Amino acid sequence: MARRYDTNDATDRVTGLREAASAVRRGELVVLPTDTVYGIGADAFTGEAVADLLDAKGRGRNMPTPVLIGSPNTLHGLVTDFSEQAWELVDAFWPGALTLVAKHQPSLQWDLGDTRGTVAVRMPLHPVAIELLTEVGPMAVSSANLTGHPAPEDCDAAQQMLGDSVSVYLDGGPTPGNVPSSIVDVTREVPVLLRAGALSAEELRKVVPDLEVAN
Repeated sequence: MARRYDTNDATDRVTGLREAASAVRRGELVVLPTDTVYGIGADAFTGEAVADLLDAKGRGRNMPTPVLIGSPNTLHGLVTDFSEQAWELVDAFWPGALTLVAKHQPSLQWDLGDTRGTVAVRMPLHPVAIELLTEVGPMAVSSANLTGHPAPEDCDAAQQMLGDSVSVYLDGGPTPGNVPSSIVDVTREVPVLLRAGALSAEELRKVVPDLEVAN
């Protein structure tokens, strides 16, 4: 039976974050608010949990799960060949609605799907998400919806779709909006905007003037 906690209530928030952290460590799924939409998350290093996440969404391995982190410093253990321009993007837009696709450390023991040696990583601008990520470490997180359905902007919508496939729901109230993060590929010499979302190419070019836009 899924448990749900109101993170706008001080007591419920403490209990909910503790229960969510315990669930993640047990390899279970949790739903958490972010600065874009609600996400469904699991321990990034527990392959079975990530597989359960994909199953809960009805999503294939051909659409790998992004990873959320609680601090830019975590990047040092996750990615390699991270350029100066990539760090400039981190400094300018994290925490926030910018996802960076980078080469992951080849030594990492994780299975996020068919990633071809890369990882899509982001630090969200949401206190509940950051608190949980700080407690448990990197999490595989995708929007908390069934594939093909709208991404949820509140906990009710997420729970209606995902039900008891999730152990703990953290209800932080409505999210600021359903605009997804912008995605920039920093695996190449010149960063490439793969998806324009909350951040436009113009905004990103203020930091990385030679940013290219994918066709």
